[in-house]
Amino acid sequence: MSDTLPIHDALPDLLSALNTARRAVLIAPPGAGKTTVVPLAMLEAGAFDRKLVMLEPRRLAARAAAERMAQTLGEAVGETVGYRIRGEAKTGKNTRIEVVTEGILTRILQSDPSLDEIGAVIFDEFHERSLNADLGLALTWEAAQALRDDLKLVVMSATLDAEPVAQLLDRAPIVRSDGRAFPVETRHLPAPLPKTARLPEATADVIRQALDETQGGILVFLPGEGEIRRTEATLRPHLPADCQLLPLFGAMDFAAQRAAIAPAVSGRKIVLATSIAETSLTIQDIRVVVDAGQSRRARFDPGSGMSRLVTERVSKAEAEQRRGRAGRVAPGVCYRLWTKGEEGGLPPFPPAEIETADLAPFALELAQWGASDGAGLAFLTPPNPGVLSEAQALLRALGALDASGRITAHGQALASLPLHPRLGHMLTTAGPHAADLAALWGERDPLPRHAPRDLSLRLEAIRNPKTFEARRGLTPSRGAIERIRAESQRLRKRVQPGYSALTDAQMAALAYPDRIGLRRPGDTPRFILSGGKGAVIDESDPLAGARLVIVTDTDGNPREARIRQAIQISEAELRELFPDQIAWVDHCAWSKRDGRVVARQQERLGAVALDDRMWKDAPTEAIARAMLDGVRDLGLRPSGAARRFIARVELLRQSGADLPDMSDAALLETLEYWLLPHLTGVKTATDWKRFDLLAPLRTRLDWSQMSLLDRKAPAHFTTPMGRKVPIDYSGEAPEISLRLQEMFGTTRHPKIGNTPLRVILLSPAGRPVQTTTDIPNFWATSYQDVRKDMRGRYPKHPWPDDPTQADPTLRAKPRKK
Repeated sequence: MSDTLPIHDALPDLLSALNTARRAVLIAPPGAGKTTVVPLAMLEAGAFDRKLVMLEPRRLAARAAAERMAQTLGEAVGETVGYRIRGEAKTGKNTRIEVVTEGILTRILQSDPSLDEIGAVIFDEFHERSLNADLGLALTWEAAQALRDDLKLVVMSATLDAEPVAQLLDRAPIVRSDGRAFPVETRHLPAPLPKTARLPEATADVIRQALDETQGGILVFLPGEGEIRRTEATLRPHLPADCQLLPLFGAMDFAAQRAAIAPAVSGRKIVLATSIAETSLTIQDIRVVVDAGQSRRARFDPGSGMSRLVTERVSKAEAEQRRGRAGRVAPGVCYRLWTKGEEGGLPPFPPAEIETADLAPFALELAQWGASDGAGLAFLTPPNPGVLSEAQALLRALGALDASGRITAHGQALASLPLHPRLGHMLTTAGPHAADLAALWGERDPLPRHAPRDLSLRLEAIRNPKTFEARRGLTPSRGAIERIRAESQRLRKRVQPGYSALTDAQMAALAYPDRIGLRRPGDTPRFILSGGKGAVIDESDPLAGARLVIVTDTDGNPREARIRQAIQISEAELRELFPDQIAWVDHCAWSKRDGRVVARQQERLGAVALDDRMWKDAPTEAIARAMLDGVRDLGLRPSGAARRFIARVELLRQSGADLPDMSDAALLETLEYWLLPHLTGVKTATDWKRFDLLAPLRTRLDWSQMSLLDRKAPAHFTTPMGRKVPIDYSGEAPEISLRLQEMFGTTRHPKIGNTPLRVILLSPAGRPVQTTTDIPNFWATSYQDVRKDMRGRYPKHPWPDDPTQADPTLRAKPRKK
């Protein structure tokens, strides 16, 4: 091998680390040559005695790396160096280096955990943090620890923070290559793009500017095929005759991809690429980069129940990676379709896929490995436990996991298919007949946005493309239809014949058993789904009047999702498909809308009630238990007496007495213990409003606790007339309110223990005239002023000069005869 690339300077340290520690983290910038040099250097040095497997995140990069290494050896691909990607393999009996896409390694590990035929594994471009790469590294590391202490392991990246990965691999040695890059001038937009600007047209304008201002090939980064095609159509009429315009994206055939990365024979080359060109690939002749500033990545979409490609702003790390492509072979220029000020708003790094992806396929792989919760596996970012739990629940519903989380035989069959478990379940159950649906859901909607939501229309367009447009007046995307039909043909060959008599709607229900929708009563077309969520469809859509539908795509709104795709199904079809899952359920629950306990007997499929009848003889305990939810909804609403009782208990608790907690939170948490036995006959919000909590609250105290409460915090104060006045303990001090005349003759202030009662003295009309904690002092001081005022207002009531010598009374003065 020729020592012309920067990575060669790092090879001695890398080989030494592998010789002593059997693992290493290699950090080398783009263009250093790590992808094609390191595997060959390891082969030449005898660093492994079996096969070397190198993982690449993309099929094009895997093919290109294998071809470049084979070319270096002067061989054809499939001899010493080969590759394996989805649907294609070029290897032979003498292959020592095999470049694979990341999912291939997972399949190898699941079939041979000890990796008997493999001596070394390289994870290239690990900074992209794909879900398969994280999973593959975790499984490979466990295999190396438990079964293969001789296995060599290298993690390579251009921008990764090396230290966390090194710690994950038990303090693996870190090797760095300085790389070699030419300076790149960065040019930003002078002002932000208008909100009405269309990305393809704006990008085409910047490309024309770059053609005028620069020399050499131009690499343009766009989010996806659609934007590439529209930019190409906008740009092509305005290009000089010597310019080649070449698209580059994952769905292209390999010959077209190879043409895009090959050197230009003459003139200038413009490559319109997705993020496929960010790493691993060296595209010849590139001196200029135009970055549209967007990236399309997989995110879990609650609307479809699977991962969906979404378009987002690039991160700073991605933008820098793209910029570096302009400085691979000479000084370059990078045009960015955003202002320098907008750059500060970019996120620093893209999220790891394990944080945003649907974890159902991941959970299935973990179960097949025998580590359902992933505990003990070396994940740089552990999976979110809640998201993983939801994924496992789906797998149980599909029959892929048993109740204890272990993989079933059906789950093993699903894991062998290159499909989401939902689609794999449908395909293995229904057989090749379901291939059209599986292929359709793997592609973008082939119909225009204004098309009705009916899934049947999409299937009709796939199966009868020649007559569909004339019959329906809708123009499907020919490219999407062709890809769907090709994928359908491929999938048909992967499965055995199944239950081919199933209808399209039944097959959809197999994939989406949690999305069976029953229309709610009312004018607005709202549906309750079998998984418990809600969905709504436009009133003008033909499916708005359907009683039962299978919802296959929504906008993902967690409160009430808007249906983007569905298919009508009959009750007979559901009963035929799910006979073991439809059962009568006694349902007694609080209805917030009706403000009452509703008792029904329902024939249910999940949360969908196919039949619903009144439960006339519902047990009183069931009604009372349902009413507990009503209490939580309505609140405790204690009466005045109950509030005073709670205050008494809390007062003694604060002084250290062993009494139960009667705070609202504690009472609501223990409703079943203290309130349930007393709810007989309480069914509605009106019943609850009349209900007095005092009696149930008193039962929370035993005899000794009640005695302590009555002694230390009595409920009443007995007036000089023998009348009992409730004591309020809810304020800063115990308090009573009573008529001033009722305290005549009192010469000692009333107390609770050593605490004086706060006494509010009232006028004959019941209005406060004095508040005191020292009645003798009040008689001696302020009383005379109060007497002067009150005599004028209430002359018929007694106002003696000396209240300490008067008899208490609630009566007016007797009339004179």
